[in-house]
Amino acid sequence: MSMTQQATPAVETPPAPGPQASDGRTRQRPLALRLLARPEVGVFLGAVAVLVFFLFAAPPVRDGSSMANILYQSSTIGIMALPVALLMIGGEFDLSAGVAVVTSALTASMLSYQLTLNVWVGVIVALLVSLGIGAFNGWMLVKTGLPSFLVTLGTFLMLQGVNLAVTKLVTGNVATDDISDMDGFAQAQKIFASTFEVGGVNVKITVVWWLVFAALATWVLLRTRYGNWIFAVGGNKDSARAVGVPVTFTKISLFMLVGFGAWFVGMHQLFSFNTVQSGEGVGQELIYIAAAVIGGCLLTGGYGSAVGPVFGAFMFGMVQQGIVYAGWNPDWFKAFLGVMLLGAVLINLWVQRTATRR
Repeated sequence: MSMTQQATPAVETPPAPGPQASDGRTRQRPLALRLLARPEVGVFLGAVAVLVFFLFAAPPVRDGSSMANILYQSSTIGIMALPVALLMIGGEFDLSAGVAVVTSALTASMLSYQLTLNVWVGVIVALLVSLGIGAFNGWMLVKTGLPSFLVTLGTFLMLQGVNLAVTKLVTGNVATDDISDMDGFAQAQKIFASTFEVGGVNVKITVVWWLVFAALATWVLLRTRYGNWIFAVGGNKDSARAVGVPVTFTKISLFMLVGFGAWFVGMHQLFSFNTVQSGEGVGQELIYIAAAVIGGCLLTGGYGSAVGPVFGAFMFGMVQQGIVYAGWNPDWFKAFLGVMLLGAVLINLWVQRTATRR
């Protein structure tokens, strides 16, 4: 008989059926919490609540033409709120956005009228000026390291003074001359300020541009490398630079996107009213920033979406026009605006804490 023992292989005992122990880190959160973690969900629910409220409080809102007017008011805010939101996700904000809209419109109007040029020449030059203002803001921010609040506050004051002073110097008035009879006006008006009919209701072209820009911004944020760069520089620019993100390019290009938005809205105003008041635009930058904040963007950067500001702008348009349709004093609009802004900040804070809670 052999003295060699043969080892018997160990038999693995299958785990007992039933719920397994979890340390809490890998447990999937409920669907409701995962949805609330999305920056646009809170403002969507808020927009629905505001819409339902005014459907009952202001019966004229139910009319198709009234809703088209609400969407128009929302689009003029929303087109600018989109690039402002992207900039905020990138960790900065622009106080000069409101007066930059007027600067763009003044440039196109005065250049075309005073030099008797085709209005498209003024439109193109205004685009270059608007992009230049954005590039200046971004360059100053990157080179000096100053907060965007100080840089863009300085630009805001400069543009406000230049708008008034140059307009008075060139036209002798605080408003530009009527350019509706100049070459190229009709073609430009079709692009920036035309109206089309849907089911017997006239709808402004800005509503279409607003939705197109929102879809494009969403695609950029979620499907492109540039979108990743925006979130990275907004979260921590030093860490982003360490992993190869072009922080300087991203910051400057975001300010230039705000310049593009200012140009587009400025052209809409010019070709809608044929003339521009040089003192307008002051205070609008706060509306754009508030729409982005209500839409879920954090002032600290690194968090937000492009869809949220769409609903944020819609809430602004809904409240602004809903108060009028309800027959209330329109002075209450700013009070509603303050309540919406404070409520959105508190909701965003709660959502952020809930989303990060283990």
